[in-house]
Amino acid sequence: MNDQPLEKQNFRTLWSAVRLRLSHSLYPPGLDKVTRSNYQNVQIDAVGIGLASAAAPFLPVFLARLGAGAFEVGLLTAMPAVAGLIFALAIGRFLHSRPNIVWWYSFSRMLVISSYAATGAAPFIIPREWLIPAVIGIWALATIPQTIVNTGFTVVMNSVAGPGGRYDLLSRRWTILGFTSAVFVVIAGALLDRIGFPVNYQAVFLMLSVGGLISFRYSSSIVLPVRPPGAAPKPASGRDSLAEYLRLVRAHPDFLSFTLKRFVFFAGVTLAQPILPLYYVNTVKASDSWIGAISMVGTVVMLFGYSFWSRQSRLRGSRFVLMATTFGVGMFPLLVAATHRVEVIALLAGMAGVFQAGVDLVFFDELMKTIPDEYSAMFVSFAQMFQYLATVVAPLLGTLLAGWVGLGGALVAASVLRLAGTALFAIRERGPGNIRSG
Repeated sequence: MNDQPLEKQNFRTLWSAVRLRLSHSLYPPGLDKVTRSNYQNVQIDAVGIGLASAAAPFLPVFLARLGAGAFEVGLLTAMPAVAGLIFALAIGRFLHSRPNIVWWYSFSRMLVISSYAATGAAPFIIPREWLIPAVIGIWALATIPQTIVNTGFTVVMNSVAGPGGRYDLLSRRWTILGFTSAVFVVIAGALLDRIGFPVNYQAVFLMLSVGGLISFRYSSSIVLPVRPPGAAPKPASGRDSLAEYLRLVRAHPDFLSFTLKRFVFFAGVTLAQPILPLYYVNTVKASDSWIGAISMVGTVVMLFGYSFWSRQSRLRGSRFVLMATTFGVGMFPLLVAATHRVEVIALLAGMAGVFQAGVDLVFFDELMKTIPDEYSAMFVSFAQMFQYLATVVAPLLGTLLAGWVGLGGALVAASVLRLAGTALFAIRERGPGNIRSG
């Protein structure tokens, strides 16, 4: 009996140590109460997003097993980019006029994730012959809230992190998200193998869509200062709206410069997207297991890359991270085109995953350095419009180029375009609107 108080004291001490360790994994020390709570909400939200993201690889497979062709499956990739290209500027202005962007970001995210639940429920109420257009219709509707999410995410995360915390916040968030997604992809794959079609996919989509509720619960709890609605005048027409955007952008040449350079680099990234799987299958003759291993290696290594580049940014500055990571990602298609050995490609994918983690972090950080806080939603939507443009146009150019110079030649062209982006980043602008050197 005399030992019980001591045991309870030891337990409390151990539990306090565990809680301290867990808290340090969610947020750095020294934060005020509101910022600390925001960091926690951002990281727990990442668990919900990781859970829901585990369904993404299986959505095109579900359509294919229903009998969808390449065109229908391709729409899943094309629709968000086309919708973003069309609606990004209007959504940027809309969010700019909202005093609290958090609710719109959280609710839109939940709507997008609920599309998995709708996809899982569709076979219960829709005849089999109408399932493919019904699923495509569900995800077509999801493109509008997805565009809101893409803009809102950047604005909200930047407000939570502040100028000095972007690397730290996002490296923690994306590591948690990637790990959660990887675990549940494995679990979902096992369930799909053990249950008959289509109930297996229905169960997986409905189960993983719970992540949307987790995400909404914690992301909607993020507390940001309520700002007055945006002061930009309401334009009389679409032409006036575009003119207003251009006027604002011209007043911030550092933002325009970085956005255009990133567009060149990102065009090289998206140009290779349809070419790489074709190269693996037709040129390298890789098996499905090897193709899966290549994808897995690149994804898993990224989880370690986030913390690595976060440290490098503190030690060597953002400019070093920008140049090193864009060069590393730029070389990947060229090195892949130089080999037919699948194990070498898997190794290259792991190396590229490390650099890609740094690109994700540094692009977010460098973009937000060029954006005025009072117009953050509008500027982010303008920058994303160029990213959507690259996503729509570059893959089509890549497939056309592959027909002229072959798959290997198209990969070389993708590397050249990426490295051209790196060379543009190496140019230091002069004057009051320059992009910082580190």
